[in-house]
Amino acid sequence: MPDKPVALVTGASQGLGHHIAGHLSDSEYEVVGCSRSMPEHPFEAVDYLTGDVTDEASVRSVIRTIGERYGRLDVVICNAGVASMNPLLLSPRSSASTMFETNLIGTMLVAREATRLLRRSDRGRIVTMSSVAVPLMLEGESLYSASKAAVEQLTKVMAREFSTFGITCNCVGPGPIDTDLIAGVSEEKISALTDRLVGGKKSTFSDVTNVIDFFLSESSRAITGQIVYLGGV
Repeated sequence: MPDKPVALVTGASQGLGHHIAGHLSDSEYEVVGCSRSMPEHPFEAVDYLTGDVTDEASVRSVIRTIGERYGRLDVVICNAGVASMNPLLLSPRSSASTMFETNLIGTMLVAREATRLLRRSDRGRIVTMSSVAVPLMLEGESLYSASKAAVEQLTKVMAREFSTFGITCNCVGPGPIDTDLIAGVSEEKISALTDRLVGGKKSTFSDVTNVIDFFLSESSRAITGQIVYLGGV
């Protein structure tokens, strides 16, 4: 069993998840990155596993591998997610299914299965991902914001249920970040969104990892069931 705490990051092949995995591996953690495909530019210190968060058997396999390989799990960052910007009248049912399966069900499956190992840790942490799209009630993001609102509610209830095991559950809600999730969104729409934030600008990877570091801190054991939005809503 490694001396360092072990962290699992989902959606670790690119974008925010890739950055989080690298950030944690540079600090005190043994990091396992999980995604459907291997990253193009993997971090040498990150142990990558392929898995689909929407597939129950796949999630169980990832957690089982972590247990066999490391004998422990201390932190889970449920980052895997998808987004779409469409008016509700132009949103196909398939978009709703994809977003809720990945954003909500994927988070639920990972958190549920990971807790089988997390409950053995003396510093269990679960961090989920939401968005400022929830409190801002952004037009054109009804399905995405609904799926993230469900993640927030899930996180709050998990915080109560998992408190018995000493596991904290918290959520980060970034503003738009320069990743593939917003690659197809016009600058005009992004500017309109950021204009509604107090800070008036996009979030950065470092903004997110700053909050994650706070949630993971040993001193944050009393912080649970909280949602922290970035940018000022």
